[in-house]
Amino acid sequence: MPLGPVMLDIDGVELTPLDRDLLRQPAVGGVILFKRNFKNQSQLIELVNDIKSLRSPELLVAVDQEGGRVQRFDAPLTVLPPMGWFGLLHDHDAQAARDLARETGWLLAAELLQARIALSFAPVLDLKRGVSSVIGDRAVHRRADVVVTLATAMMYGMREAGMQAVGKHFPGHGAVVADSHLELPVDRREYPQIVEDMQVFERMVLAGMPALMSAHVVYSQRDPLPASFSAWWLTAELRQLIGFHGALFSDDLSMQATHGFGDIEARVDAVLAAGTDMVLICNDRANAERAVSHLNGHLQARSMARLARMRATPTFDTATLGDNPRWRAARESLQAALDGSFN
Repeated sequence: MPLGPVMLDIDGVELTPLDRDLLRQPAVGGVILFKRNFKNQSQLIELVNDIKSLRSPELLVAVDQEGGRVQRFDAPLTVLPPMGWFGLLHDHDAQAARDLARETGWLLAAELLQARIALSFAPVLDLKRGVSSVIGDRAVHRRADVVVTLATAMMYGMREAGMQAVGKHFPGHGAVVADSHLELPVDRREYPQIVEDMQVFERMVLAGMPALMSAHVVYSQRDPLPASFSAWWLTAELRQLIGFHGALFSDDLSMQATHGFGDIEARVDAVLAAGTDMVLICNDRANAERAVSHLNGHLQARSMARLARMRATPTFDTATLGDNPRWRAARESLQAALDGSFN
């Protein structure tokens, strides 16, 4: 059974019979985990193994493990700084920031791969414009070239561990005040201004970024639809103009920003038609079930191929990660830099 176009969540630290039935539906392609799904490392490994045992090929298991405010799993996994911290380090020592971003990407990926988690939705590629509180220090830097330098280093580190990166939020979420979790943000800038944000994504695609997540933001001078619903942004701009051929994920379709665009069936249809490969539906089991029922039988060969390429292949022995010299060195280097506070 190929991977379906829906990624959804579960409530607890283990699967219920209802979870198992839902995850076996053809339209499901992945599971995203949250802090509520994590009790300890052994429990996490058991949960992921249980999820993966339900299907062949296995479902994609993902998490938001950016660091800072958006890190779902903490100790004994390494507690990571927000991505903006690497931008501050770059202002002090550019080479040290690049090296540490790469090693932190490897560290982040390696610790998730030990639990057989395939994806972390990282790195954030939005510019740090000092406007968006929901982005804030999740953004690396104000300058596009610095974002590209550090995000590329992190992407390469993740790849060296065996994990594909997922950059977000195309074409840029940093210039709007509103939080799309709570309301629909509208970016009223002219297209040439938006291009400054979008060039980060274009350069990351050229660097080999394998997957992106779209933004629930309306760029009103170009399209009345949010980018995540817009064929103009996702197909004409991203696929055709920029030349992106990787996997495209929507942000969560349970966010308030999406509620004005129809019921969940209409929303998933619109987002998939715009060019998305996999839709996320989180913290709303009733709508997740409706979307899965609606999309059972949905087949899109290109999307299935793109999603299949997102599977992780660890490049190290996951059973002995604690003895891995690179793991120890990465943790020590990160902690030393954090303790040094750029002095």
